[in-house]
Amino acid sequence: MTGRDPDDKPPDALEERRERLEREFAAREAKALAMGGPEKLARRAAAGLLDARQRLERLLDAGTYIESGLFSTSAHPPDRDRSPSDGKIAGFGKIGGREVAVVSNDFTVMGASSGATNGRKIAHMRRVAAQRGLPLVFLGESSGARMPDHMGSRGMGSLLGNDGLQYLRQRETPWASATLGMSYGSSSWYAVLSDFNVMRKGAVLAVSSSLLASLAIKEEVDPQELGGWQLHAEVTGFADMVVDTDEEALDAIRRFLDYLPSHHNEAPPVRAVPAGSGARMRDILRHLPASRTQVYDVRRIIRDVVDADSYFELKPRFGKVATTGLARLDGRTVGIVANNPLYKGAAMDTEACEKITSFIVLCDSFNIPLVLFVDTPGFVIGTEAERRRAPGKIMNMMNALALTTVPKLSVILRKSYGQAYLNMGGGRNSDEVAAWPTAEVSFMDSGFAAKIVSGLDPGDPGYAEALERMSRDSEVWDIASIYAVQSVIRPELTRDYLVRMLDVHRLRLTGGVGQRQMRAWPTSY
Repeated sequence: MTGRDPDDKPPDALEERRERLEREFAAREAKALAMGGPEKLARRAAAGLLDARQRLERLLDAGTYIESGLFSTSAHPPDRDRSPSDGKIAGFGKIGGREVAVVSNDFTVMGASSGATNGRKIAHMRRVAAQRGLPLVFLGESSGARMPDHMGSRGMGSLLGNDGLQYLRQRETPWASATLGMSYGSSSWYAVLSDFNVMRKGAVLAVSSSLLASLAIKEEVDPQELGGWQLHAEVTGFADMVVDTDEEALDAIRRFLDYLPSHHNEAPPVRAVPAGSGARMRDILRHLPASRTQVYDVRRIIRDVVDADSYFELKPRFGKVATTGLARLDGRTVGIVANNPLYKGAAMDTEACEKITSFIVLCDSFNIPLVLFVDTPGFVIGTEAERRRAPGKIMNMMNALALTTVPKLSVILRKSYGQAYLNMGGGRNSDEVAAWPTAEVSFMDSGFAAKIVSGLDPGDPGYAEALERMSRDSEVWDIASIYAVQSVIRPELTRDYLVRMLDVHRLRLTGGVGQRQMRAWPTSY
């Protein structure tokens, strides 16, 4: 005997139910995807700005995005109907075939202000990224905290006070951010917490808006002076890169992440070696002036040594006496730290120390070997340097280098004097120290030493003899003779030497993973 399943519905009734559900779903989906409405979106398009969803389309591999929280709205009842996705769009997608978590602020919805619901979305993205080993990307543009949600003690206790780990960074995975408009409050926090922050010209990154700042100090504040790209590229160092358009910013994030592993428990990816890599090594000495007092741009040497078109410089406008950046050698990611005599003769200042320290922490946290190119007369000294806390910055850098457990290779190109000799990997502060035949190592410039020791000026009787005494044993052969450098190398063989030594010092016992002793080092200090 056969019977009818009581859950079965007549075909017509089932289809009607399906259609009703589809209509409701489609209507709610359309409302969420409409963001702040056609007028606001049109104004952005006219200004040449991508909206929050277009930014995700540009950032992520086609067809890989899956949203989390599409139907979320403000937790504040009066705002529910005007807060699609609560102003922050979140989800998962792929960049270069690798999974990432993303948060894209939608300024067309309540200025992408921070509220209870979108705070939970960000917390979820952070949690999944850390637990599943995914890089995390923030696309920043926000008016800051949403006043109705945050005002009063209940608002403070329930929102700002409900997550003690909200701004904890232990670098389980890389974070990248783009500052793409007015970015205040948490949008700024996540930018400066990130390992890489690219800033579009015209954007602003600050604690709070220029209007609030004007009210606080009772004088008008210009937004660009408060937190524009020039301030953060040249003064604070918060902008690792500056670009002209949204598209360039998103492409920069894709490129940055391509150098890094997805998480701290793996080595960085290996890429094919581009044709022509190393082709200009034979004449590399052309970049180094014959006179020790002449300046040059060390980046020309770097670009000849590393794989073709692979040097990705970070903070180029900040601490310019040093250059830092990611590159590849024989397809493998390396971190480059170099003195740049083009600026101040490469005398290292506090900004350079901060820049190098931050970069060392990045590389050590994500298992990236370090290569140092050395040519410095030492540190900037004087009253201004002391006021800028030079001793502390110098020791921060020294401590970071000492804590590093990824391979470190140092190549002395020309001058290496005083404490800077140690800070740039001299002695036992690198796994291998090599030097070009042009290298000179001493405690200080021999002319200064002769003046200090003898009290004589150039041209005085006896000065020449004092200078000769202070110049002794400064050639590369002298330091090589006591094995304080492990190799003296021909300049044209620098690339081959580095590729070979990186292979020797590969972290085989741990699968390419270091000890990450600086994973909780602050991103700014």
